[in-house]
Amino acid sequence: MKQIRVTRSVIPNLFTAMNMFSGFLSILHTNQGDYTYTAWLIIIAALFDALDGIVARLTKSSSKLGVQLDSLSDMVSFGVAPSFLIYSTYLNNFDTVGIIISALFMIAGGFRLARFNVQLVGFDKTFFYGLPIPLAAITISSLILTFFNPITGFPENITIIIIPLVLFLSLMMVTRIKYNSLPKISFSSVKEHPFQFLSLLAVGILVIITAGKAFFYIFVFFILFGIFQHLFNSIMLKKD
Repeated sequence: MKQIRVTRSVIPNLFTAMNMFSGFLSILHTNQGDYTYTAWLIIIAALFDALDGIVARLTKSSSKLGVQLDSLSDMVSFGVAPSFLIYSTYLNNFDTVGIIISALFMIAGGFRLARFNVQLVGFDKTFFYGLPIPLAAITISSLILTFFNPITGFPENITIIIIPLVLFLSLMMVTRIKYNSLPKISFSSVKEHPFQFLSLLAVGILVIITAGKAFFYIFVFFILFGIFQHLFNSIMLKKD
């Protein structure tokens, strides 16, 4: 009888599994109408998604299996879960049109993940083409945490931006706009990217001070900054 072999890749894959489980829980809680808890579960899934990559690098256990499992988990947590969340909280008011718009977010996320897997060369990326699906999903979650009231729903002035926002996020995931990846957590990386780490620290402090209410504005700023950075780099390349 062969002994079961436990490899180092099991550790990051456990974090990936927790990502998928958090996404599944978020879908269940959306179905139960607990939308705030759902939004936090999507953010927790994003933390597990970040940790599995960090752990894989630390244990030197990155694998093709891990990449595929990560994409499947992301599809659940950052594709299906936020689409169902935004449909349940607002887009269900538009019947078939609401279904199509909310599903569009999920479909765009699926294409984004598939393109990433096809273009992946090695396991370390300094940038991504298109808005990463976890960031798009957290933007939806932060919209809920910042503006949604369990009794009255969204304020009227916010409902105006929801459909354009969902369409915009869907489009951003399938564009060729470059978004920088987060720097690796190490002393050498801090020395190489001090501004990025200071920015992340400032963001963390701001989120804590505002009890999560700043999440939405932070992620919208990040998305817009990526667009302006891409346009600026494109203009500078044309000048050269």
